[in-house]
Amino acid sequence: MTLTTAVPAVRVPDDAVRLRLDPHPSHTTVLDGAWWPRSTNAVGELPSLVKALAGRRGEITHVLLNTAEWDLPHPRRAAVDHRVVRLGWYTSQPAGLVTIISEFGHDRFDLMVVPPDASQASADAVSAAAADASDNRRTPELLAEIEHSG
Repeated sequence: MTLTTAVPAVRVPDDAVRLRLDPHPSHTTVLDGAWWPRSTNAVGELPSLVKALAGRRGEITHVLLNTAEWDLPHPRRAAVDHRVVRLGWYTSQPAGLVTIISEFGHDRFDLMVVPPDASQASADAVSAAAADASDNRRTPELLAEIEHSG
């Protein structure tokens, strides 16, 4: 007879940033991780992401986004605490990708954006893949694997 112990699920606060990063960042990986925003309102979602990434690779100065994936308005700047982050809106930015640039373009994060309506299981699976340096899939391939809730 095998005994199993039920472990309670860890409750993530409703305002916590749903972010998964490669624990060993490298400039040779396809993706640095994944971000699962709660909505397509970039103005409301980006400040918490920028705060979560602050200090990991220098001060965040720019965020590049795909215009079609985010609600209007598309401002050129976002206030984060007591500083301003520049936003770049591009139709050429790959679908499902947000690029975070730090201090004078010296470093960047390429994060897969998990759609807000993704199921928990799908979000967990693609986030793990995006944060795995040995997984060379790009965002289109990972996005194709996502099941949407409700």
